[in-house]
Amino acid sequence: MLKVFLVAHTPMPEHVVSAAAKMCYSDAGAEALLDGMTDESAQRFLHMLGEIGHESPIEHASFTFAIEGVSRSLLAQITRHRIASFSVQSQRYVRKDAFSYVVPPEIEKNAQALALFEDTMELLQQRYDELAQLLAAQRRAEFESQGLSEKEIAKKTEKAAIEDARYVLPNACETKMIVTMNARSLLNFFRLRCCNRAQWEIRELAWQMLALCRNAAPSLFEKAGPACLYGPCSEGSMSCGKAAEVRLRGERCGR
Repeated sequence: MLKVFLVAHTPMPEHVVSAAAKMCYSDAGAEALLDGMTDESAQRFLHMLGEIGHESPIEHASFTFAIEGVSRSLLAQITRHRIASFSVQSQRYVRKDAFSYVVPPEIEKNAQALALFEDTMELLQQRYDELAQLLAAQRRAEFESQGLSEKEIAKKTEKAAIEDARYVLPNACETKMIVTMNARSLLNFFRLRCCNRAQWEIRELAWQMLALCRNAAPSLFEKAGPACLYGPCSEGSMSCGKAAEVRLRGERCGR
């Protein structure tokens, strides 16, 4: 099950971004950048940045999320957002005994498809376990011939076995990660991934992340989300045609 937590962010992110903007437009010294800064003045700076399209100061605020219960398929998508930092649970070092997996909603609501899907997951678990066992026996003999201690042999054998056995694990296999993005990257992420045309799993993650960001920095993320929240759809002829539905979710997000 998808879970996301905002575990850390730049202290007073809106003040920090506003101070960075102030540096660009004022001859005030560095020590005076935050002098007299209030929530209201910070909000004015943020609105000004939005109006003139000056986005670079927004990069000075960063947000770190803990994410779990998502698939390796989602991992492949989120890591395409390259201005970010990722720490992901390793399948080389973490053995997948009775691995958890994500079931797509369309499969879950079809009894026949769900049964086939679950049977496939069970088979893949069996094959993973069998491969790990075979490879462990094979590599143990190799490590024993090197004169290593039993502790070293056990450690190296386990890692070597699951490193190759993991190749049969599916995209559905659950993973967990820590993700850090600056606010500018997050605005891009929300514009693309909150859109109805984004894949269902990463779209749900994006909306939950947006709600957390709006709670932490409401002015900074006031107009975050897909293009149709505040203007015309940017997808042209490929629009989902559900702008009203998306706007309703945008209004509720972060409340």
